[in-house]
Amino acid sequence: MAVSYNKLWKLLIDKKMSAADLRRAAAIAPNTMTKLRRDEVVALPILDRICDVLKADYGDIMEHVNS
Repeated sequence: MAVSYNKLWKLLIDKKMSAADLRRAAAIAPNTMTKLRRDEVVALPILDRICDVLKADYGDIMEHVNS
């Protein structure tokens, strides 16, 4: 499965929030942030916390990319 988190980074810019701010607010481990930056699969509970912090839906922060 291939995913892209480009929507997440654009949403952070729109909300004037840094990746470090998101990491602290959603209690995300540094290695998970690395997975997000590398467009690797991240567990659904973590994506849920990100959506809660950003008041967004899954489709607002990620998308499936055909490989």
